[in-house]
Amino acid sequence: MNKKIENPEKKAQEIIKRLSRLYPNPHSALVHKSPFELLVATILSAQATDKLVNTVTPDLFKKYKTPKDFANAPVEAIDEMIKKVNFHHNKAKNIKAASQMIVEKYHNEVPQTMEELDALPGVARKTANVLLNDAFHKPAGIVVDTHVIRLANKLGLTSQKDPVKIEQDLIKIVPKDQWQYFGHYLTYFGREYCPARPHTCDDCPLKELCPDK
Repeated sequence: MNKKIENPEKKAQEIIKRLSRLYPNPHSALVHKSPFELLVATILSAQATDKLVNTVTPDLFKKYKTPKDFANAPVEAIDEMIKKVNFHHNKAKNIKAASQMIVEKYHNEVPQTMEELDALPGVARKTANVLLNDAFHKPAGIVVDTHVIRLANKLGLTSQKDPVKIEQDLIKIVPKDQWQYFGHYLTYFGREYCPARPHTCDDCPLKELCPDK
C-alpha cells in the first residue's frame, strides 16, 4: 500500500483496516457506568481533556447518582465539584438544566435520538453523537473532536475546518457500520502516533497514506 490512494473512500477503508487492528475495542475514554454518566462527562469534556474529566467525575457521581440528584442539587454545589474543569460555571448550569429536562420530560431516562439529545442544555451534535455511538449503539453520525478535525484534514479525507462539514464529508466515505468507531480510531491514533506537537513519523501505521509524507 502506498500514498497513491487518492480516492477518499478507499483511503478511509484502508485507515479503518489498519487502525482496527491496532485498536480492536475502540470506545470513549470517559469513565462512566451509565448513559447519564456519559452525558455528564461529555458535557464536562468540552475544551477539556478526558483525563482531567476522569479525575473529577468519580466524586461527582458518588455524590449525585441520578438525574434527579443533579436536578435537585444547588448549581453552586455542582460547580464546586467540577471547578478544575474549564468553563465550570456554565457547565454546572447546563448539567443541572439538562438533568431537570431529563427528569421532567423523559422520565429520568436519557433520550436516544439526535434531535432530543441536541435539545438538552450543554449538548451539541458532537456530544449527541458520543451518546448515540457509545451508550446506545445507534450511530447517527461520526464524533468529530479536535483530533478528528486535525487528522481528517492531514490525511486528505476533507478540506473543511468546520466540525459539522467535516462530519458530512466523513459520513460520505466511511461505511455506516464504522461510524461509531471511526472517531475513536483517529483519536487513539492522534494520541499515540500523531500528536499536534512535533514528533517523528518512523513508526506511523498510516505513513504511506499521509499526503505530508
